Amino acid sequence: MNGKFGIELECLRYKDYDDAEVLKKIKDAGFDAVFSNKYDIKQVEYISNEAKKLGLYVEFLHAPFRGINSIWEPGLDFLPLKKTILQSIDSASAFDIPIIIMHVDSGWNPPKICDTGLNRFDELVEYADKKGVTIAFENIRNFGTLAAMMQRYRSIENVGYCYDCGHEHCYTETVHFTELFGPKLVCTHIHDNVGRDGRDDPDDHLMMFDGNIDYADMMKRLNGIGYDGSLTVELEKDGRYDHMTDDEYIKTAYERIVKISKL
Repeated sequence: MNGKFGIELECLRYKDYDDAEVLKKIKDAGFDAVFSNKYDIKQVEYISNEAKKLGLYVEFLHAPFRGINSIWEPGLDFLPLKKTILQSIDSASAFDIPIIIMHVDSGWNPPKICDTGLNRFDELVEYADKKGVTIAFENIRNFGTLAAMMQRYRSIENVGYCYDCGHEHCYTETVHFTELFGPKLVCTHIHDNVGRDGRDDPDDHLMMFDGNIDYADMMKRLNGIGYDGSLTVELEKDGRYDHMTDDEYIKTAYERIVKISKL
């Protein structure tokens, strides 16, 4: 592992900060990298420039995913989302951001895999390849769809996956994605939850060690496949952490991800 640590730029999204202010807090806490959910090219340019001033790098962009199931459905409903995904690819390419994250579907009962959706993914993958950008598909609820995508693009260099330990724990607790798709792992999302507890969506995005994920096991598996990328925290400070100042919250996230890396 390369000893690099990242965090979501929008970790303080409920507060009225300029992105440059948050980047400064992230740098002061000790982080090396950030990722962002923004895709507008002017916003990404601003983030990229401000990060460089601080010695931070933008590790990846998270493409929009609201309405992602429309990619598997006939008709034109997918077109607005497609436009924003293409914008994410363009913005990443323009500012040397190597990766965009994509979801492959949504919910416990997403549409079935079909040629319509596969052809649309093919188009996005081809476009990203031309732009020099890697698409990393993220593990969510439905293991089958992700497995099909990883099989389809197994020999395509600009397709990998993003390992989300929280999603694995609360959605697919018996599936170890690192062991299944290890060689294609390009980035991570690290956070915590209490696992499957009867709620429809137990994906709490708690601060690490505030749930019950076994991070020692996670690190054993990551080290076992030779993962050498960053450990990247995906958190958003909400009312559960009002007892911490914003600086304390980001600093705690840094201290805890460093602790995890040493397990």
